[in-house]
Amino acid sequence: MKPDPRFVGLPPDFWAHVRLVSEGLGYSVRKTKKRPSSLRTYTSQQVRGWLSPRGSLDRYVQETEIGGQTYLVRLLDYLNARAAVLGAIAPNLMNRDQARKVFRDLKRRLKPKCLLPLNKQKGEKRHEAYLTCIVNMLTEQALGGCHFAQSPGALATVRRDGRLLRTFSRRYDGAYPDTANPTAVWEIKEYYGTTTFGSRVADGVYETMLDGYELAELRDNENLHINHYLIVDDRYTWWDCGKSYLCRIVDALHTGMIDEVIFGREVLVRWPQIVDQWPRA
Repeated sequence: MKPDPRFVGLPPDFWAHVRLVSEGLGYSVRKTKKRPSSLRTYTSQQVRGWLSPRGSLDRYVQETEIGGQTYLVRLLDYLNARAAVLGAIAPNLMNRDQARKVFRDLKRRLKPKCLLPLNKQKGEKRHEAYLTCIVNMLTEQALGGCHFAQSPGALATVRRDGRLLRTFSRRYDGAYPDTANPTAVWEIKEYYGTTTFGSRVADGVYETMLDGYELAELRDNENLHINHYLIVDDRYTWWDCGKSYLCRIVDALHTGMIDEVIFGREVLVRWPQIVDQWPRA
């Protein structure tokens, strides 16, 4: 998923209203005995009704135009477009058995030499980190043997003319061509086999946002852009339980903290296309 151009470059107060409405009215409609959980869509009346008593439906919101639309109409358009695009990506999300099959098929076909790390769980949940392994194998194939940081053990740094400009706060899951002056970095959030929805999913989203803030600061102040990708999977975690966090990811994408998000099996087609665009070191 790339950002929708209609919602790129919007002011910070626009995203303040997105968060206020989303949190107040809810990101999703909860599951009941008669209906499954679904992403919420909004009406103008609902949004007005929520903002008005909170002093947020002021003259500025009602009269200001963004791209030929009133501020309020653009807000409603974004909220409903977010639900529509996430509904379209839901079929791409895999469960553990589906991811295992994709991993094994790729391993058999590609015969990789790259790292195929295990996840951090124990017992029967201990197995290859399927999504990470898939990304490593596809990257190795697309690069044709060129080096990339498969499992960075160091913080990424940026230097110019020998002078250190930035050291980032967190280790990425991958970087190209290396953690020193990368042109691309990526994060992988896979939660296969999870049976409960915990705070680590929220932490994962907020970690990505922190990385995005740091990369945006580098871009804005040093005119240096590092491509930032997020790759996520597990249908139960993200779709059955975590729709609100999917919405936060889409918000982060449109505020410029992420360049592109890849969901589940979409990685098989889209990730090689992305890697092919990188300049060879």
